[in-house]
Amino acid sequence: MSAAMLIDEVLATAPAHAVVPLVQRYHAVRQHSLGLVTPLSPEDCCAQSMPDASPAKWHLAHTTWFFETFVLERWEPDFAPFHPGFRMLFNSYYDSVGERHPRPARGLLTRPSLAEVLIYRQQVDARMGTLLQQLHANPEVQALVTLGLQHEQQHQELMLTDLKHLLFANPLRPAYVARPAPVDAAEVAGASRAARPLRFQQFAGGLVEIGHARQALDDEATAFAFDNESPRHKVYLAPYAIADRLVSNGEYRAFVEDGGYDDPLLWLSEGWAWRQAAQHRHPLYWEPGAPGAWLAFTLGGLQPLRDAEPVAHLSYFEADAFARWAGARLPTEAEWEHAAGAAWAEARPGLRGPDQLHPQHAAEAQAQWFGELWQWTQSSYAAYPGFRPAPGAVGEYNGKFMVNQYVLRGSSCATPAGHARPSYRNFFPATACWQFSGLRLAKDLSELPPGG
Repeated sequence: MSAAMLIDEVLATAPAHAVVPLVQRYHAVRQHSLGLVTPLSPEDCCAQSMPDASPAKWHLAHTTWFFETFVLERWEPDFAPFHPGFRMLFNSYYDSVGERHPRPARGLLTRPSLAEVLIYRQQVDARMGTLLQQLHANPEVQALVTLGLQHEQQHQELMLTDLKHLLFANPLRPAYVARPAPVDAAEVAGASRAARPLRFQQFAGGLVEIGHARQALDDEATAFAFDNESPRHKVYLAPYAIADRLVSNGEYRAFVEDGGYDDPLLWLSEGWAWRQAAQHRHPLYWEPGAPGAWLAFTLGGLQPLRDAEPVAHLSYFEADAFARWAGARLPTEAEWEHAAGAAWAEARPGLRGPDQLHPQHAAEAQAQWFGELWQWTQSSYAAYPGFRPAPGAVGEYNGKFMVNQYVLRGSSCATPAGHARPSYRNFFPATACWQFSGLRLAKDLSELPPGG
């Protein structure tokens, strides 16, 4: 039985719930997670391609564990766990909750089956529906459920990035979903039009505010914030310029073909050691095609590399080396937020279909701040002035990872709708490249040629 058939069987027996806004949001997010695994087989959902990735089945169970552990266990009368062993099995990194199954061994969990995990989700959803009808006005319940839904949306994106890495590990290069065929013979041959010219937008800088403004705004995406987005505070920015689109495949291909991966002067010392140890010569998911052409693995399978599309799946080291080669630098996260904040009203990403889980080229008016790729900044992931982690286990959510990582900003083509905002701080180690990560160039104004 396929994952889709298992899900249909579970949903057919799911109870109806009263129309309560928080309940509606809960079930919409939970349903979206199930939709992401409908193209998959149970075997697809169980495998793990590397220690940093997790099986889709584990993501489905862990996000359910969050609501069972942090909401039901606290507020449900006569609480009893679905399975006592799941408390350890699907704990990710919450040390204060108890023991955890080792992350690199999640792919060894052939039991429970996908079918049992789906039943687990169904039971917890039914119990959450009952609880929310009774306690939807409780501010603590509201806060924890909202956090849990944002947490699940993070895992929805991780499901796609982890799955892409898993499918790429298969020599058959299978597709998650079919992508529309190339539209012309040139694309079939691996060639495509170049990206529109890259321009730098200038900013005077000065004393500016960054961080989330904790106030009621006009939608759920901007009203919510993770704790690491606060407090809002002032920073000084020297005058700067930032690119009006992301770096393209064609521009990055020029870096590759110019020997950028062979020049140690372009790389940070640790990055050069990483490149040599793993013998990296091009971005993850690129493969040589016909002479002079490249292919790229996508969630739609192996495709001709399209020059106009933004280059994806770069590590921090690769993004930094390219910026140096291009005579530029990566922006700071404060520069990025300052520049992107003004464009937020016009640039909010919408929900893409399953065949569009791939970054698109920039049209003339598109600056690609949101909805294409997460963008590396040169800022280390650290606490804002005055930051204090929340009390209890949920305080482990972000604060304890504030070391040896860099901040990415924006959102990607795999980010769920309603899960992007200018203040959002994503973060990964400098070597991470299986995420939908790209780069935007920045410069000091003094580095711009006359006339900008």
